[in-house]
Amino acid sequence: MVTPVDEPGDTTLLEFEDNRLLADVMGEHHANLVRLEKAFGVTVSTRGNRVAIQGAASDRGQAADALNALYDRRAGGQRIDAGEVDGAIRLVQGGASAHGAGRGLDLIVTKKRRILPRSGTQGAYIEALKTNELVFGIGPAGTGKTYLAVALAVSFYLERKVDRIILSRPAVEAGERLGFLPGDMREKIDPYLRPLYDALYDMLPAEEVVKRLESGEIEVAPLAFMRGRTLANAFVILDEAQNCTPVQMKMFLTRMGENSRMAITGDPSQVDLPLGSKSGLKDALATLGGVDGIGIVEFGERDVVRHPLVTRIVQAYTAAERGLLDRKP
Repeated sequence: MVTPVDEPGDTTLLEFEDNRLLADVMGEHHANLVRLEKAFGVTVSTRGNRVAIQGAASDRGQAADALNALYDRRAGGQRIDAGEVDGAIRLVQGGASAHGAGRGLDLIVTKKRRILPRSGTQGAYIEALKTNELVFGIGPAGTGKTYLAVALAVSFYLERKVDRIILSRPAVEAGERLGFLPGDMREKIDPYLRPLYDALYDMLPAEEVVKRLESGEIEVAPLAFMRGRTLANAFVILDEAQNCTPVQMKMFLTRMGENSRMAITGDPSQVDLPLGSKSGLKDALATLGGVDGIGIVEFGERDVVRHPLVTRIVQAYTAAERGLLDRKP
């Protein structure tokens, strides 16, 4: 970490050791510095390995913290893209230590990626997954709930902490009517499970994913296939859990065997069950709150880590839903 030095006036100066790493952090045409300037309301200028930040004292401090964090991440081998920059900004603005992120419980290492939190809630979620046997990650789309759970499952598998990874989803259509899909059983259910495959391919080489799927060390299956099983020595993830019924949720939770971890992810506001059906996720949260060994991490609009427009879309829908609730008698 580079210690910021406050110059006379409204300038903070940082001097980094490696020009090449600093150039990677700044981005092409200094695009990453522009993001920092817009986020913190400062002006950033560079000369060689020195960076000068001008603006109000508190804003300069936050910008320096974010820049230090990005430099440390690049020094640790992390590729710095717009998402990483936005993550560092989000951590600093949320009051978390962007510089410390990724140095302890909140770092996930897989064969293809080193996963670092991009919000304070993501950091808390990773810590909860590492320290609890069962964790509920709930909140809007784009917050990294499933992606981080899959990343940690792969990490546990690579470290031989578990023997298997089991990824599951209820096969419920999101408002569409897909009809009778062609092909064998796997071809019929794969469209429902594709997001889980996508996350796996982000963590492991393609040939290794195929090999582990064929051997059964990694299993991707619809929720209905879990009935009657005991899932021991496994990292088990139930995605889109808002679309299972209370009976299905209880069935799934009671599959947990010795030396297993479970992550349950979903968005209680996006239930695709038939009208009048009760969500198993909502029922489980109401029933299991406070039970020892269970962690519950709730993501919000500010934790959305996709395109910035997605954050604004989520905020707009949330505001509209609140307006409808306020107008109800």
